[in-house]
Amino acid sequence: MQGLRGSWVALVSALVAPLFACLVLVPFRDGFPDFESALVLMAVLVAVAAQGYRVAGLIAAVSATVWLDFFLISPWGSLSVASSNDRWTVLLMLGTSVVVSELAARGRSQRRRALRAHGRLELLHDAGMAIGTALDAERTAQKLTEVAVPRFADFVTVDLAVSVLLGGEPGAALEEDRTEVRRVAMAGIHEQHPLHLVGALHGFSFAVPQANGFSHGRAQLESDLPASTAWQPLVPDDAAGVLDYGMRSLIVVPLRGRSALLGAVTFWRTRHTEPFTQADLSDAEELAAKTAVAVDNARRYTRERNTALTLQRSLLPQRLPEQTAVDVASRYLPAGPQTAGVGGDWYDVIPLSGCRVALVVGDVVGHGINASATMGRLRTAVRTLADVDLPPDELITHLDDLVIHVTDDQQEGRAEGDAAAAGELGATCLYAVYDPVARSCTMASAGHPLPFVLTPDGKVEQVHGFVGPPLGFGGLPFESLEFRPPTGSVLALYSNGLVQSRERDLDEGLAGLRLALALPAASLEAACDTVMHTLVTHHMDDDITLLLARTRALTADQVAVWEIPADPAMVVRARKLAVEQLDAWGLWESAFVTELLVSELVTNAIRHGEPPVELRLIRDSALICEVSDASSTAPHLRRARDFDEGGRGLLLVAQLSQKWGTRHAAVGKTIWCEQRLPAE
Repeated sequence: MQGLRGSWVALVSALVAPLFACLVLVPFRDGFPDFESALVLMAVLVAVAAQGYRVAGLIAAVSATVWLDFFLISPWGSLSVASSNDRWTVLLMLGTSVVVSELAARGRSQRRRALRAHGRLELLHDAGMAIGTALDAERTAQKLTEVAVPRFADFVTVDLAVSVLLGGEPGAALEEDRTEVRRVAMAGIHEQHPLHLVGALHGFSFAVPQANGFSHGRAQLESDLPASTAWQPLVPDDAAGVLDYGMRSLIVVPLRGRSALLGAVTFWRTRHTEPFTQADLSDAEELAAKTAVAVDNARRYTRERNTALTLQRSLLPQRLPEQTAVDVASRYLPAGPQTAGVGGDWYDVIPLSGCRVALVVGDVVGHGINASATMGRLRTAVRTLADVDLPPDELITHLDDLVIHVTDDQQEGRAEGDAAAAGELGATCLYAVYDPVARSCTMASAGHPLPFVLTPDGKVEQVHGFVGPPLGFGGLPFESLEFRPPTGSVLALYSNGLVQSRERDLDEGLAGLRLALALPAASLEAACDTVMHTLVTHHMDDDITLLLARTRALTADQVAVWEIPADPAMVVRARKLAVEQLDAWGLWESAFVTELLVSELVTNAIRHGEPPVELRLIRDSALICEVSDASSTAPHLRRARDFDEGGRGLLLVAQLSQKWGTRHAAVGKTIWCEQRLPAE
């Protein structure tokens, strides 16, 4: 439209400008020769011819000749170029107009080609800067549509195989069979259009004859849609609706990754725009090639991230174990897709002896499968050490030694050129043990933030105490911290991804967590939702872990404690006390087995331990029998030979009880065993 408007302006100028110049010169025709008048007209002709339209230049030359002869050479007479001087003047005007208009037309054509080349380079540059900035196939496709509309096409649609969006291998499905594809992006110059909307699913196949060459990445051009039907199998949109809307031409380009076809992108132009030509094919293929590489990278990233996420979720607790010490609720969110993959955050709830429970939260530095695998190793190590019933500070120390050994192995792998084994390992861990009988909580931290405590009266305070170095430093001590939260308090354990991000610093995040925990909530699950809704943003660059635990306490009628004098004769009294307590609890069916267990455990404590000796019975989901003494020597289960006088006590305990074990305290040890409660 702009070129047509410019040509009409040039034609009008060619007719009017020489006439106007001659009329201006009429009053002065007697003052200077005709040659000087011709020079004035020559300048007018050059101005008209310089617009670059050949026809306008010729019309201007003829018009100037006519008006020069009519008004200046033979005023008000007929057209007559009588003298030779006037004849040469007219010829000079004609020749100059033709030459100037030709040169201007060529210059205008070259300028037009230069502008098109500049526009093409600018389009490809903008596409290179916008496409591939995010490892997300849908966002990548949307960036393509934003760049191409309206500079290259009036409408652009992108369709990808569903398997590609899920991170799977597309294989040869797009090339052979009809498969399911999804429209992931679309943009156009008008909001109303006949094309399928984003999210639409449809069957599609590139195996049709019209798509010959798609498997090799070649585009298909259709310059005149109403004149052909070959393009219809190449697009999933309604052909009749497309034509009625006024679509005039299209280019369909396959998106081909490293291994197979991923989908297709379609460029549309309406009847109000020049149709696509062969010169536009290279631009369309270049745009599609950039998009295909970015989409394939996003697909591979999605596959790797899904693999790491599946691995990590399989290593996290599938369900929290049943125990009576605390009510628990948890949340875990992997890092956002803009990061290099999921991280190594984990949490755990581990039932311990004596109705106690261990609450664990940890964080492995880094992202990806290696971080998830390391997290799994550390979580398994924590569970193994927890089964040994070590105090929190000793458990963290053993865990620190494990990380040091793993780091040494990785350093050896680096020295041997094993890139998979090489790498730095960093991790933090918080291990807390809550005892519902003593109503105390003991914890130790290796570089991990200490938890918050929400008391029943609504106050939220962070636990203050010693925080050791992160795991793997070695040589530095860890200390246990003990406090007594009121019964019904909520312990909030978390990873640093919840309180620290690019958008806020640590102090701001801790203050936000304190306020979120103070908000009223009907349950622990609701409290978790409140915290996550308050603190979690859309730009998470680290995993988020939250573990809430509301403390309980065993009542006095569930626990019985006696101090047994260090006299073998008192074993009989210990059995009697235990049987009487079981009768009071209504567990007379367990009296015989419990009497044997108490006899063996108290006898071993008196013979091999040190006073004071304490017997404790706990009635909870199981019947627990514990015998403590001041000796730190741990008993070992062994198989007695036929003529041995001893060595059968622990074997008997192991056979009669559901499980048994030993735990150490700051002074002394406790041997415990559990029995199932009789069925009601």
